[in-house]
Amino acid sequence: MATIPTYRQHLAPAGLMTRRQLRAARLRPGGHDPVAQLRYYRHGWQLAYLYDVALAAPIRPMTPGRRRTLDAMMRSRRTCPACRTVRPYCIPRSLGSCPPCATTA
Repeated sequence: MATIPTYRQHLAPAGLMTRRQLRAARLRPGGHDPVAQLRYYRHGWQLAYLYDVALAAPIRPMTPGRRRTLDAMMRSRRTCPACRTVRPYCIPRSLGSCPPCATTA
């Protein structure tokens, strides 16, 4: 990729947004490359790509198939591998099982 313009925080021209800003506006990059980058300081210098709003596309609607897939993925994150109980929270990866199973092991 060729060099792209770099802007400091709060100094980027109007019409450019980060991915998070696009998502908040219910848009997506739509397959286009970033047109600029934003340089900001947070625990060291960071970069965020900026996309042109005029080229952005609306986000894809949630279909019943995608909803089922996301529900299945979240259910697997909430299922304890030790006791096979579906918990109302995600199983901590640091423990490897639900807290009741982790304290008894």
